[in-house]
Amino acid sequence: MSAGVYAVDKMREVLTAYLEKNALRKTIERYTILECICRIQGHFEVETLRRHVTENHFRVSQAAVYNTVELLMDAGLVVRHQFSSRIVQYELKSAALTHHHVICSCCGSIREVKTEKVKIATNYKIPKFTSEYHSLYIYGKCSKCTFREKFQKKKNNE
Repeated sequence: MSAGVYAVDKMREVLTAYLEKNALRKTIERYTILECICRIQGHFEVETLRRHVTENHFRVSQAAVYNTVELLMDAGLVVRHQFSSRIVQYELKSAALTHHHVICSCCGSIREVKTEKVKIATNYKIPKFTSEYHSLYIYGKCSKCTFREKFQKKKNNE
């Protein structure tokens, strides 16, 4: 069994346990959407996810996708990233635990950082709080925007 298949099977088990615990219906739509999320590498937007689901010849409404993503967040399978006021993306929680994000304030590009140099005190104890996971967002300017800004300044000074 490949690692990807194992991950999907494990995710299905977690979803099933969550649905049973909360007396919710086990619908084919929910499982299909979860499987599509598992196949997406990295971040996704709800509209992108809906396209992936329909490309797999499964008809589902945008509302059903939104509701299922919310349910998967409640189940602890998916996390929501609010990178800016206009950029909302999601990803599997298991993937989110392995990296941090750098976001360009100018163009909105998002890059994952998987280096150990970005170290967070994950063992830090916060009084009256139990940490489940963490995420770090670093905002700044990407090299393209920095170059464009320098070029524009140079052009304006001539």
